[in-house]
Amino acid sequence: MQVTETLNAGLKREIQVVVPAQDMEARLLERLNDAKGKVRINGFRPGKVPVQHLRKMYGKSLMAEVVNDILSKSTSSILSERGEKAAMQPEVKMTEDEKEAEKILAGQADFEFSIAYEVIPAIEIQDVSGIAITREVYDVPESEIDEQALRIAESARTYTTKDGAAENGDRVTMDYVGKVDGEAFEGGTDTGANLVLGSGQFIPGFEDQLLGVKAGDEKTIEVTFPADYQAAHLAGKAATFDVKVSEVSAAEPIELNDDLAKNLGLESVERLRDIIKTQLENQFGSLTRQKVKRQLLDALDAAYSFEAPGRLVTAEFNNIWLQVTRDLEQAGKTFADEDTTEEEARAEYQRLAERRVRLGLVLAEIGEKAGVQVSDEEMQRALFDFVRRYPGQEQEVYDFYRKNPNALAELRAPIFEEKVVDHLLAQVSVTDRKVTKEELLADDEAEKAETAETADAAEEAPKKEAAPKKKAAPKKKAAKAEDAGSAEGAE
Repeated sequence: MQVTETLNAGLKREIQVVVPAQDMEARLLERLNDAKGKVRINGFRPGKVPVQHLRKMYGKSLMAEVVNDILSKSTSSILSERGEKAAMQPEVKMTEDEKEAEKILAGQADFEFSIAYEVIPAIEIQDVSGIAITREVYDVPESEIDEQALRIAESARTYTTKDGAAENGDRVTMDYVGKVDGEAFEGGTDTGANLVLGSGQFIPGFEDQLLGVKAGDEKTIEVTFPADYQAAHLAGKAATFDVKVSEVSAAEPIELNDDLAKNLGLESVERLRDIIKTQLENQFGSLTRQKVKRQLLDALDAAYSFEAPGRLVTAEFNNIWLQVTRDLEQAGKTFADEDTTEEEARAEYQRLAERRVRLGLVLAEIGEKAGVQVSDEEMQRALFDFVRRYPGQEQEVYDFYRKNPNALAELRAPIFEEKVVDHLLAQVSVTDRKVTKEELLADDEAEKAETAETADAAEEAPKKEAAPKKKAAPKKKAAKAEDAGSAEGAE
């Protein structure tokens, strides 16, 4: 095998490989001789089939196996001999000429092919002991636990039918049909819908017009969808809702007691408070972790400056851009609505892609040098956690991941990254600082956009609790007990 480097520019490499025809012939003869004692052909005793007869029958298929074997083994061996690591799977090119290919399979021509790839640049691990990080810590007060407990109690509140007119705080049960320009629109119809007046679940003006209604009343409500309504085809549109009220109910008083907890499937109100406290601490702790990690990655980004492999950057950019354009499309928005242009957005996300790839390579090198490992137990736990996201399809999803190493690698990557981050945090200077909830939740768009710094890692973090989105159809499910104190997360 003759190996010749034909390109060495920056991180790009190209290798020309030639396997002489006589070497191909020798490899083929080995396979033919091996097959001689295995094949059964009518008219020949076992092991007595002439090699030339075997060649006539199986020569091309066995030579194809020789070609595939060379291709599968030569790339890794060449890289190993050169002491290089490819950033992505090398691109292999062979002749596309059918006549030339036939000659190779017949053992009448040299087998030539090229390998093109980008190398992972050499990264010299730097001392991180001088990095100083401030860890913002928010201690969840008892008042916030009580507030969350009251919200859960509100979701479990009972109502008693009343004969009088509906007031704020009462629950109205109704059927409705929403129309725009006289035509019913998708998602604007429901039956037996419950709405607590004053809850702010509906678009502005809807609930106010239900004040004073009684069971059996029919009413047409006139509203205008907000200009920034999430469904673009309804934003800013005037609409009517034909409403028929079937019941008006008054709310029973809320009491935080063991009876409430038992209605939620818990043994006591103290158990409910413990669950809420744990969830809040985990959620705000996740945001603390996110901010600490961001500071660490910013420090690493400033410390390491090298050319990132272009193919990796392109792949990362394409992943980001696909998500960005998909989100815009689903929201019915354009780049202009986000106060930018497509050109400016592309440049911004190109920089983000380069940063992610570069930091990913740095973390991978640090982790490898430090001997960071992801155990089988950690992988199994991650797989089970992932599978649970697909109720009813658990076995199918589990089998898919167990049979696909690349898919498993996607689950492994964020675990490995977090362990490397922990390894680094043990070496840097970390100072805790008590902050308010508002200080901890304060962030900017850039920070949220770059929470997941590498291609495979993204942490779930609590954000400022926003008001529920206003819906065309005013139906909203009550919170479950297990959702106690949950803050909205972003991955």
